[in-house]
This record gives sequence, structure tokens and C-alpha cells, in this order.
Amino acid sequence: MMDNRAIGVFDSGLGGLTAVRQLHRVMPNEDIIYFGDTGRVPYGSRGRQTIINYTRQDTAFLTKHDIKAIVVACGTVSSVALDVVKGENTLPMVGVVKPACHAALRCTKNDRVGIIGTRGTIQSGSYESRLHTQRPGIETIARACPLFVPLVENGRFSPDDKVVQLIVEEYLSDIKDFGVDTLILGCTHFPLLREAIHQFMGDKVTLVDVGAEAADYVKTFIDRAEDRTGNTEYYVSDDIDSFDEHAEMFLGEPAGVHAQLVDITAYGK
Repeated sequence: MMDNRAIGVFDSGLGGLTAVRQLHRVMPNEDIIYFGDTGRVPYGSRGRQTIINYTRQDTAFLTKHDIKAIVVACGTVSSVALDVVKGENTLPMVGVVKPACHAALRCTKNDRVGIIGTRGTIQSGSYESRLHTQRPGIETIARACPLFVPLVENGRFSPDDKVVQLIVEEYLSDIKDFGVDTLILGCTHFPLLREAIHQFMGDKVTLVDVGAEAADYVKTFIDRAEDRTGNTEYYVSDDIDSFDEHAEMFLGEPAGVHAQLVDITAYGK
């Protein structure tokens, strides 16, 4: 059946735009409502209850619009708060953990998988738990990469950038030595560092883009819009000008974003 309602997407900031980029690619007919909580980024260093509270507010804002599903384009929320908030809503809510783990299990040949993410994501153990449940014999190694998000948001992701190279080596040396053949980029900011990570890890390691996997997964179960060109609206909780300025590098296309400001504290519990 055809359903022309929008897909809601949210993240703590700009990183979720990499998921929007993939939604544009696989479902160009869909309208999208995007909310970036730029006033409270990052979520990865927050406590569990704070992340849950923020997620309730983000979800409440999106559900004020006429949407048919919510994509949680944030590794931290998907790991820490999704199960709680999903049970409080009737709309389908899709995080990035489940689709990314399915992809990693399809890709790995030696059953050694690495996971990188924010501190909150890694502390939750969400990726390892799902991987081990689905394939008990799998070996995993996980590392928090707290400097990756500020690097990306400051436009520092070129593989030729010496600072980027040093930080990538610092974070990923143990994972490389562990012998993984698959690495989950467990934060939607991290695909912008893909080339630098690939350069360090080598051609034999498959990189799993969690935003891309979530977009592909949503495509499998929603009633899709047809015979139209989708429109995307952008909302943020702070600093519209900075969001508009940086959105293009995350979207990989001329953005023309013109985000609107939202008082997110007026929503939810």
C-alpha cells in the first residue's frame, strides 16, 4: 500500500544526516522530518536516564508531525534508550544496532568483529550482546572513540590530516591487532572518517555504516510513497547557521537545508 506520510529521523546533532543521505539514496520518494538536538550534543557522554529523557523529547517532537516511522540515527540512543522509549510509542521505531549487527554477521568470514562508537554506546555493550546472541561463537572487540565526533563536526576527517591519522591509529591499533575482518562504525558521525579508517585498517576489513544499514532496513517494512519527489525538513535545537553550514558535508549533496529552530524542552516528559 502507498503511504505518503513522512519518515521521522533524529540524532543528537549532525551525524544523523548520514542516515538521511542513505534514505535519500534508497527511497527518494519519501518525505523526511529530521531533528538534530544540536543544543545538547553529544549524547555519548551523558548518563542513561538523561539519554532516555532526551529521547522521549526528541520522539515527542517528531510525533507531532504526520509521520509513519522513526529512525533513531544515533548509536548512543539506539544502544541505551531505544528499548525503553519504543515501548512507550505506537509508531515503528528503528535504531541502528540491529541492522548493523545483521550486516556484520553477513560480512564476517573469520567471526572477528570490531565495534567503535561513543563512550555511552560502548559502555552499553549493545552491539556485542546482539552479535553474541545471534552467533554465540563470534569474537568481538569494542573501543570508545570520543574524539571522533568533535573531529568530524569541526570538518577534520580527511585521510591526509595528520591529526586524524594519529587519533585513528590510537583508537584502532588494538582492533587491527585483534585481526577483525569487519568493523562496525557504531556512530552516524563515523562514516565521514571512513577513508581514514579504511586507510589504517586495510582492504581486507569491511566497514559497516550503521546509518546506511538502518535506511536499508526501513525500506523493507514501511508502506512507501510513490510517484513523487520527497521533501526533507530540518529542525535543530540550537545554532541554525552552523547546522546549515555543515549539513552539506554530511549529506554529500547541495543541502539547501534552512533548518528551523525548536525548543525541544517543550516536548515530552
